[in-house]
Amino acid sequence: MLSKPTVLLTGAAGYVASQLLVEFRDRYDLRLVDVSHRDRNGDLVEGVIVADLADPDRSLYSELFDSVDAVIHFGYQSPARITGGDVPPIERFDIEFSNVQMANNIYRSAYDAGVKRVVMASSNHAADWYEHALVHDRQMEMVSPAMVPVSDNFYGWAKASYEFLGYPYASGVFGRKLEVVQIRIGAPRDVSGSRYEGQSTGRESGGPGLQEFKRDLGAHLSERDLRQLVRKSVDTPDIENQHGVPWLVVYGISGNTRAFWSLESARRVLGYEPEDDSEVKYADDIHRLLTSQDASIGGGRVGG
Repeated sequence: MLSKPTVLLTGAAGYVASQLLVEFRDRYDLRLVDVSHRDRNGDLVEGVIVADLADPDRSLYSELFDSVDAVIHFGYQSPARITGGDVPPIERFDIEFSNVQMANNIYRSAYDAGVKRVVMASSNHAADWYEHALVHDRQMEMVSPAMVPVSDNFYGWAKASYEFLGYPYASGVFGRKLEVVQIRIGAPRDVSGSRYEGQSTGRESGGPGLQEFKRDLGAHLSERDLRQLVRKSVDTPDIENQHGVPWLVVYGISGNTRAFWSLESARRVLGYEPEDDSEVKYADDIHRLLTSQDASIGGGRVGG
């Protein structure tokens, strides 16, 4: 019997990682790392090793990368965890810069240890300026991973920086090619209409109104589609581009009818075949809130 690949999963006590663990514990020899043994509910997550991967002294955790085949980096330092409260957007640079430092620590540690591949949790926010400024004003229909990632906030800037940081490691300029997959995660949560019902119809209020419901229908990523996409990001043998560089950016969403992010690279390179569509999954909520005669807002995508 072939041995299981050894996979290091960071942010292992976090929300997104929790959607992977049951299946991935069977599929891989998992090495779990986080800054806490407990999840957001205070429950212990079995097998978590506590380590601060944002520490610039990589010798403190370098042994965690020994004999690892792939790293899945879902670790993230949130402003609330660091400061204990809300941080104005313009004040978030230093916090997000520490996350960029952590991403580089992951790449460098993986490179030094001979790890073959790093799967990095980027975000749809890496290129969210297109969404904010163009998509919802009907000036653009689809955002592609091939477009230059531009964001209007420091969180998105940091995620785009993860992507750019991975390219030198993948290019081979340092001596070998570290394979890098960037997943621009969409909305990996339940987007039932009850979360938005009774709210303002407009997005300008800042609350989860019906326009936000329409947006999240396009961004939805179901649990089984998340697991499939991450699994294929780890397992796909060849991710090299036409120039021989094993560096790939994909969007992480289900096969949503209202999608405004392209799944082309995920389908073509990874063979990703999403099983869910929010239009089907939430059909009753969509009819009740968006398309029935009593609906207060029109159908279609945001801005439609």
